[in-house]
Amino acid sequence: MGTHLGDSVPEGGARNATVTHYFTAGSLIEGAAIHQLREVSALAGMISVAGFPDLHPGKYGPVGMVALCERLYPQLIGNDIGCGMSFFELSLPLRKFKVERAAEQLRGMEQIDPGDLAGRLAEHDLSSDMCPHSLGTIGGGNHFCEIQAVDEMLNDDIGGLIDRQKLYLLVHSGSRSAGADLFGQTLDAATTLRDGLAADSLAARQWLARSADCVRWASLNRQMVAERAAQALRADVTLVADVPHNLVRSTSAGFLHYKGAAAIGEGTVAPIAGSRATRSYLVRALAGAVASHWGISHGAGRKYDRKAMHGRAGANRSERDALRLNGWGGVAICDDRDLLIEEAASAYKDAAKVVGDLQAFGLVEPLAAMKPLVTYKNVQRQAVDWDKAKRERMTMRRMRRG
Repeated sequence: MGTHLGDSVPEGGARNATVTHYFTAGSLIEGAAIHQLREVSALAGMISVAGFPDLHPGKYGPVGMVALCERLYPQLIGNDIGCGMSFFELSLPLRKFKVERAAEQLRGMEQIDPGDLAGRLAEHDLSSDMCPHSLGTIGGGNHFCEIQAVDEMLNDDIGGLIDRQKLYLLVHSGSRSAGADLFGQTLDAATTLRDGLAADSLAARQWLARSADCVRWASLNRQMVAERAAQALRADVTLVADVPHNLVRSTSAGFLHYKGAAAIGEGTVAPIAGSRATRSYLVRALAGAVASHWGISHGAGRKYDRKAMHGRAGANRSERDALRLNGWGGVAICDDRDLLIEEAASAYKDAAKVVGDLQAFGLVEPLAAMKPLVTYKNVQRQAVDWDKAKRERMTMRRMRRG
């Protein structure tokens, strides 16, 4: 089981919030992340803080936590407001799936006409000028669109939710420039960073309204990414789960700040992402998650930061080509050499360990382990280079043959 730190009294006599760790010693949490969690607990008005097994340091606070507070702290959420993961069922049967063909098709997915952008925004009560041309795009960093299949069923009581014979899409993306714009304006208010916002203040109400727009925008964006991918694959998609992990919820007890923590409810089905070369998981939230403020991990969490990965992986072309493959015969589409290295599987913790900790604390029950088949990260901005795609296919075939 994990460590419960309980209450403490820091220097100056102020009383810290309760900090609860929902992870075990084997989770290998960095000391800097623990320190940041304690710093959050000392913020004015903080009531309770929960840290999860994917906890790691962030710029304005730890990633992988939920904080309940009487005041609102927008900076804890960061710039990618509404970022989350959506899990979709594809109409393609696994038996007909060809990795190389699918990878070639997905290379052109972000060039597919997204249709009536203003109309889609209006359907979600969003302004027609809210970053329409970013809709249906993944963005950078750790965002992706991944074709998956079931590798292992972990629960008999799955109720037909998923099927070994089907294919699925996992989409990880956020609010793109919409969230960045709001965050930039937040940073301009120096007192917000230091003291937070009073619950009844105009600034708090305005930020909550605009951040809610970002959350809806991000959800729509993931849906449109999935639709573009499905169109490229000549398939249909059906939403199974949509779970944000960067947002604030207003409750009768205070503001719940979710930073890199999936915001769930009892019975919610949620994906927990691994890496492009390791398994992801589907879990179902249990009633015990009320203790963690209805928050759980959203992924494996970084083991090494981006800078540290340079020198650890992809030192030469052969190593970089190897980073595009995984043990299931899957491939990654990533034309950015730095991003390919920074997002290597070795940069991340073990998602199985993350899920194991969450299960040990009674927060979730695992449903299935999913294997990555094609992971789309990015392609060059110019028109898709089909000759390059062909060369990439040939390289993958040679590497598979050894």
